[in-house]
Amino acid sequence: MPNPKRRHSAQRGAKRRTHYKATAETWSIDSTTGESHLRHRAHWSEGKLFYKGKVVVDNSPATPATAEGESNQ
Repeated sequence: MPNPKRRHSAQRGAKRRTHYKATAETWSIDSTTGESHLRHRAHWSEGKLFYKGKVVVDNSPATPATAEGESNQ
């Protein structure tokens, strides 16, 4: 594996690393729920997983009316 013949100064490394910057995350407000969330990511709200304003997963507890209807056979 090749090795440098001479020592590189700290300034050379610092010059190379000047373009690496931390960027702030972009936040959006969901049009359906009105909650803020990271862009291009799903977020939970009231037991439901939303993505692009649509419900993807619904983990909210079942209402008593629907639970009674399912148990009667």
